[in-house]
Amino acid sequence: MSRELEKCQLIERSIIKRFRKEIWNPFIEGVKRYQLIQAGDRIAVCMSGGKDSMLLAKLMQQLQKHSEVPFELEFLVMDPGYAEINRQKIIDNAALMQIPIKIFDSKIYDIVTGIEQNPCYLCARMRRGHLYKYAQELGCNKIALGHHFTDVVVTTLMGMLYGAQIQAMMPKLHSTNFPGMELIRPLYCVHEEQIIAWKNYNCLEFIQCACRFTENCPVNENEAGQSKRKEVKLLLKQLKVGNPQVEKHIFQSIHSVKLDTLIGYKKDGVEHCFLDEYDKNSQLPEIKEEDSIL
Repeated sequence: MSRELEKCQLIERSIIKRFRKEIWNPFIEGVKRYQLIQAGDRIAVCMSGGKDSMLLAKLMQQLQKHSEVPFELEFLVMDPGYAEINRQKIIDNAALMQIPIKIFDSKIYDIVTGIEQNPCYLCARMRRGHLYKYAQELGCNKIALGHHFTDVVVTTLMGMLYGAQIQAMMPKLHSTNFPGMELIRPLYCVHEEQIIAWKNYNCLEFIQCACRFTENCPVNENEAGQSKRKEVKLLLKQLKVGNPQVEKHIFQSIHSVKLDTLIGYKKDGVEHCFLDEYDKNSQLPEIKEEDSIL
């Protein structure tokens, strides 16, 4: 028991000291910048057992200890049908990091296994719905997910390259199906490479993809499911060779969109076109030389 306590203290210390600049400060920056936590919040930290959500849980736990803003936490693990070895790994890691998790079961994997088209999309939707429902039953008004800076950048690029749209992953969202509930992403400013560095520094092993569906697929099909995301990550890696700030620039671009230079955009489900306002002005907005990428 003393060994586990010592290990937990080392993990906590690494966050505050060794990775203060790379993890703790960006985490605090995201919480403050996007106003993710308010006094009186009861937040369900949703944990899949992977590196991102396990770090998120520890960060939220540490923030609760040191913050002047009072808020409560619940640490939720939804088991959609994990293999026993993966479920036990989550339990063991939570005990090691002294995170008091609550596990609830669902049959999501059994349901989506028989779906041929977009099973991963359906699974994600169902998982989030279950998390909202259970969190609400526990008196929570928010759920926290482990999406990070790299997810934001990759998702933005995927939307442009494969979805033909400019759409960002928001740092927080009001739920449309669960009134009064909100989704927050406290790791919004934390880079994935720093999460990996923290995991390796502490010699931690977390589960990766524990999906029964992909486990039973041929290797080529399994890889195909993640090929686009991997493809974009590889593209970013190549671009960073010539421009180390490329991810930062993409991230900043979704914070400074210039609507008067876009051909069209959609707001609240309504499509808008630059022609709607074009004849009201004598000329198009002047594009300053420093705004040009040429």
